[in-house]
Amino acid sequence: MNHPESYRGQQVVVLGLAKSGVQVAKVLDRAGAKVTVNDKKEREQCPEASELEALGISVVCGGHPDDLIHTGVKLVVKNPGIPYQAPPVQQALSLGIEVVTEVEVAYHLCAAPMIGITGSNGKTTTTTWVGKMLEQAGLKPIVAGNIGTPLSEAAEQAAADNWMVVELSSFQLKGTVDFRPRIASLLNVAETHLDYHGDMDDYVASKAKIFANQDPDDVAILNWDDPVCRGLVPYIKSRLLPFSLTEKLDAGVYADPPYVEGEDDDVKRQVIYADGQGNHHIVIDVEDIGIPGRFNVGNALAAVAIAVAAGADPAVLAGPLSEFKGVEHRLEYVLQHNGATYYNNSKATNSKATVMALNSFKEPVVLIAGGLDRGSDMMELLPVFQERVKAVVALGETRQKIAKVAELAGLKQIKVVDNEEDAARTLTAAVTEASLLAAPGDVVLLSPACASWDMFASYEERGRIFKEAAHNL
Repeated sequence: MNHPESYRGQQVVVLGLAKSGVQVAKVLDRAGAKVTVNDKKEREQCPEASELEALGISVVCGGHPDDLIHTGVKLVVKNPGIPYQAPPVQQALSLGIEVVTEVEVAYHLCAAPMIGITGSNGKTTTTTWVGKMLEQAGLKPIVAGNIGTPLSEAAEQAAADNWMVVELSSFQLKGTVDFRPRIASLLNVAETHLDYHGDMDDYVASKAKIFANQDPDDVAILNWDDPVCRGLVPYIKSRLLPFSLTEKLDAGVYADPPYVEGEDDDVKRQVIYADGQGNHHIVIDVEDIGIPGRFNVGNALAAVAIAVAAGADPAVLAGPLSEFKGVEHRLEYVLQHNGATYYNNSKATNSKATVMALNSFKEPVVLIAGGLDRGSDMMELLPVFQERVKAVVALGETRQKIAKVAELAGLKQIKVVDNEEDAARTLTAAVTEASLLAAPGDVVLLSPACASWDMFASYEERGRIFKEAAHNL
């Protein structure tokens, strides 16, 4: 455990009453802090307030009072999604008060060593896989963070012989100071969340904070094929254990034979762990991995590297790699209708994720795409539209951008679905259009390349409505 006693008697302000905010407020209260929770939503929209007040925690709803942040406050814990431009955050920073996310608090409360997993794409799949692998190896993992249990709650319950396996976003990492995972992994970097970070430099710097406090006893697991990840190597003080789809490694995890651009993925490949001592252990045949797609082979390589770094025997990892069939909304099989196969990839909230999804299929794809416009031109999709896509159904704020890329790619079948007042009706109309364009043997894929917030509360809601619409065809 780090130093939870440092919270005793301190005045702490928690900004945001979401699930993690409620939990971190309770945890800090139990650690002896004097906690005030603030949410700009009106009281009737904050059902959690009464529960916290019953514990003696002060709750302020309906805005940010001027006297909320003052020199007596020692720490502000903000919901990761609250921008740094928010008035109480700016106020705290101007007074020299530390502003952190729940991750930092959980780190100080956790007796177990932590595994941190971040990246633009593949975090949830990799984190889930690591949990299953460590369980198989008898290493007592607790999987928490963006998936499942709030991190501060899990941290309170963890013992020294557990491994805390944590999925981390750039929003969460930006608000860390002392956070030091014993094993840290950066899966990849794509242009995303620039509306929050302002530019790629801030986004990459936030991701890179996962390595900032590591020392030579710790392990950094990097995607050797990603130039941004590789560019961080000079700044990393911990032991490197890379993974690669395209290179054989002396120490790390790789695909053998390596993938070559444009080469058929049907080549018989294996996942290999190289221990740096000249030993290369076969972990599994790639064809036996339970989730389709080259990028999921990359996630599998990362998960193997993390599990081995935590002490798992490479020989026991094949079972979890073959038995796990994926996470909801991530290249999730939905059904077959009139000979076409439908997949829900609603979690593809940037164009790189959609490129990776499209490259998972050899069949002609009818793609449903579009969503929140964050200013990207979507041109990253052009080559894969030419190679893999038969037809496009575009919706959301970016529908004209998506349609323009499809037109430039030479596609003849392009449908633009205009937004109706009801978002579910708009997506249902898109599914109907896609079904009319799909022939037997085709794939109908929801992979939006955009966040969902222009129309939906979350990518989960978008994915569920897509699945419902497909089942109602």
